[in-house]
Amino acid sequence: MSIVFFHSLNPVSWIKKNLFSSWFNSLLTIISLLFIYWLGHRLISWVFFQAQWQVITANLRLFFVGQYPANLLWRAWTSLAIIISLLGFSLGTLSNKNNLFNSINLIILALVALIIVLLAVPISLISSVKLLGILFLFVVFLIIGQRISQKFPNVKSWLSLIWILSFFLLLGLLQGILFLGNVRLDDFSGLILTVFVAIISIILSFPFGVLLALGRQSNLPIIRWLSISYIELIRGLPLIGILFMAQVMLPLILPQEMRIQRVIRAIAGFTLFSAAYLAENVRGGLQSVPQGQTEAAKALGLNTFFVLILVVLPQALRVVIPTIVGQFISLFKDTSLLAIVGLVDLLGISQSILANPKFIGRYGEVYIFVAAIYWIFCYSMSLISRQLEKK
Repeated sequence: MSIVFFHSLNPVSWIKKNLFSSWFNSLLTIISLLFIYWLGHRLISWVFFQAQWQVITANLRLFFVGQYPANLLWRAWTSLAIIISLLGFSLGTLSNKNNLFNSINLIILALVALIIVLLAVPISLISSVKLLGILFLFVVFLIIGQRISQKFPNVKSWLSLIWILSFFLLLGLLQGILFLGNVRLDDFSGLILTVFVAIISIILSFPFGVLLALGRQSNLPIIRWLSISYIELIRGLPLIGILFMAQVMLPLILPQEMRIQRVIRAIAGFTLFSAAYLAENVRGGLQSVPQGQTEAAKALGLNTFFVLILVVLPQALRVVIPTIVGQFISLFKDTSLLAIVGLVDLLGISQSILANPKFIGRYGEVYIFVAAIYWIFCYSMSLISRQLEKK
């Protein structure tokens, strides 16, 4: 049965046409509505009357920064303020609208501010004030980004470099540089460890995967077969096995005086694994570029390197943006395996909280909160990929 769009009929006619057009469709509609009511009623009842959300509010610091030293939490707050400010600046720079503060955006900002105010009671008044200050910075840098983009339109091309430099700045701030006290990477835990491992692995695996894809397309037999062997070998192994191998084998291969932290070993495992899958995604994009593009570029006098950089790769990567971002999202979710190799990531800190006698049995509340965090990050990556596709 074809579905009639809502805008072509009034609501009553649309419901009759699409939901009650026959006795069978009417029966399916009634059964579906009853099931949705039953499920929604039980879920709402559990969320508002049975769930004990104190396990979340009492352990928010553990969820986000884990066992990061309490006397150095100002670094985490400063890092969050820098990230939110850069986000506001980027959105203001990329926005083509003169009126950023329309009714919808104002409602969203008001809701966020209201949620922060309501969190003052279960969390703390000081933390809520800090969050409101960070929200104010977001608005300020949103306006600054818009004003700067109007005067200097080319500033948009510098955003990627700004984010890359800010990442190293934030890493130095959290780990400790210059006169700041040092914090080992192995002491990172909670969400901060999950995000750190995911970002580093994504940054490293992308160029490695592109090189493997180019190697698999190479005319040199040695490079081609080495690339094929690596890709097929890694794709034939489970990720958890590669993580264990990275934890155990890397210290055996490297000199004894070189001690690599466990976080670095985990990043190596994720990079090696993700690069093999990215190589196949990029190879699909390379095969979609017509051979005439390469021949035309060579006819213009470009050598092989510039043909790849300026002609082939931009077209190939544009085609496979959805699959590449899908691989990045999968990599972010796979960081939950860090708990198995002895690192306390977001999932690992959740298990530690559930082991506390005060919160035994609160599995639903904890895992729903963790799932919501994963969904927010993954959906944000999906939105960014859609914007990249449009541009």
